[in-house]
Amino acid sequence: MCPQHLVIFARQPLLGKTKSRLAADIGAIAAHKFYRKTLNRTAWNLGRDHRWKTWLSATPDISAINKRLWPIPPNIALFGQGRGNIGTRMSRVFNALPAGPIIIIGSDIPSIQKSDIQTAFKALGHNSFVFGPAFDGGYWLIGLNSVTTLPMNLFKNVHWSSPNALSDTLINIPNRFRVQILKKHLDIDDGKAWHYWKNNKPKAGN
Repeated sequence: MCPQHLVIFARQPLLGKTKSRLAADIGAIAAHKFYRKTLNRTAWNLGRDHRWKTWLSATPDISAINKRLWPIPPNIALFGQGRGNIGTRMSRVFNALPAGPIIIIGSDIPSIQKSDIQTAFKALGHNSFVFGPAFDGGYWLIGLNSVTTLPMNLFKNVHWSSPNALSDTLINIPNRFRVQILKKHLDIDDGKAWHYWKNNKPKAGN
């Protein structure tokens, strides 16, 4: 049985260099604090689970040289995303990893849980693709059961950071492939999403 691979896409958490749209709405310091804390929680919560192998795909590439720059557990493998838009970089990662089901997630989803990842891998047992839709029309997770199922034009003409990102991607998947859509999560890209999350996140102890 091939191992399962979880890849966290992340930008090096430097003040003033991450979450530019969020920073424009709530300030650079608050945006940096949110992003670093969310990345830390995601990496430590998901990265120590032995049901899958966790990787962190970093940008800029030079930041992947020094693991001490990242708030992640020592067992997570670190590598650069390379150049291009998000679709080009995800395709590169899908093609670079060892055989087995692969899931890519973002690093700005504070509500993500281990159960979400396990559900996605389980769905890949009888589907070619899984997607975790975001409330803004994008997606917080994409997974495929084998790199051999990756269509060459999966990310062609996808309008990233738009309400059509998920629908644009789904259009590119041939009908012969089975697709499952998972539960929605909120990814925090701007002040509106951040304020909604702050007002609706579970209280400590719940």
